[in-house]
Amino acid sequence: MRLATLVKPLLVVTFLAGGIANAAPNAQQVLAASPIDDIVTQYPAMMRQGIREGMKQSGQVPPMVAETIGQIVSSSFRAEDIERRIVTGLEENLSDAQLTAVRDWYETPVAQKISAAEIEASAPETWQQVRAQAPALNKKYQGTERALMFDRFDRASRATESAVDTSIAVQLGMATAMAALSTDSVHYEQLRQRIEGQRSMLRGVMEQQVYDSYLYTYRNISNQELDLYLDFLESDAGSAFSRVVTDSIQQAITEPVESIGKQVSRFLSPESQGGQ
Repeated sequence: MRLATLVKPLLVVTFLAGGIANAAPNAQQVLAASPIDDIVTQYPAMMRQGIREGMKQSGQVPPMVAETIGQIVSSSFRAEDIERRIVTGLEENLSDAQLTAVRDWYETPVAQKISAAEIEASAPETWQQVRAQAPALNKKYQGTERALMFDRFDRASRATESAVDTSIAVQLGMATAMAALSTDSVHYEQLRQRIEGQRSMLRGVMEQQVYDSYLYTYRNISNQELDLYLDFLESDAGSAFSRVVTDSIQQAITEPVESIGKQVSRFLSPESQGGQ
């Protein structure tokens, strides 16, 4: 997974309609105060890169076709749709008090510092840096408090769980696209069951990748600051916010996958190619 440039100005309105100060923020304002909307904008690019690189490495299609299919896949995932789903989930599942608590946390200097680190680390091009620095960071933090804090972080943020679900969605998208190139009749449900069967094995791989990303993302965050962040994630409001965000993202990126094969089939069909 995925998990910043300078933190964007906080778009939290302090006077709502009616002129009442300090009223509870709405879900859209809470999302704007958090780094989630910035991170979500990276998802189409992440999906495109994952599909494109996977197909190129398979060697089963020409690079140009892999590029085009990657573009088709990414066009199925719109950041606006994901954000809309998150806002709806927050409206339906968080109370005014919880929304206020989340907004208040993200307005603190510590939260803004952490948000900036998370946004920066979410960029697709950053993953090369994460992999390059992973061996040194693993060695540096082996047996330290930072390493011991990972299990707590992973439980509170559901980072590995979310990364596994995202990876399965990427693999399913790639497999669906590849099935469109084959003469074999492979249905979406068969592909899904086949890939889901690899979940346990995939979890071990993804947990290490999430750990590598954790060490990289929070490398300039002190243990005290990280502890404050974990306190928030474990709180009633923070837990509810994290749960809604991760569930909404997973639903938004898995639901369009089934239609990808149909789009790729149309692109590769003789009629389509003959009309070009």
